[in-house]
Amino acid sequence: MNKLLIFCFATLMSCTSTIAQKSEDMQSKAEIIKSESQGGTEQPGFVIIKNEQEFQNIIQSKQGTSLVEVGSEPVVKYPAFPVNKKVILYNLGSFRSGSHTISEIKNISVKDNVLYVEVPMYESGGMEIQVLSNPWFIFTVPSNYQFTSVQLKSSK
Repeated sequence: MNKLLIFCFATLMSCTSTIAQKSEDMQSKAEIIKSESQGGTEQPGFVIIKNEQEFQNIIQSKQGTSLVEVGSEPVVKYPAFPVNKKVILYNLGSFRSGSHTISEIKNISVKDNVLYVEVPMYESGGMEIQVLSNPWFIFTVPSNYQFTSVQLKSSK
């Protein structure tokens, strides 16, 4: 009976340590907070968002006039500002056609003070309506990453 009790306890402990490792792995990955096809700048670039107030101001300014208030509650729900992570606003630049919004970050790495963000490759569907777009997205990286520039890498 003691052996069975020890086996159950050991199994339980191994399960809880596996869960902790998974949550630690999630802390080291990038997460997309918001991604839109309009509202960015004409030139690619990034800004590190330092606090909740700056974060809310950027999202509100990017929403433009689409923020409509009914009573005292806004219709648009703002995402929460991440704690213990760096928050980055990245403007992709100006495009003439297609949907260039970022929906996934495959991998992130830092080399020589450059943050490399690997995203899925954009595949054109052939003939497309010519519409100017200025996509942007806000994402997080671990707070210990040190970098002075951000570069997107496309991969299949």
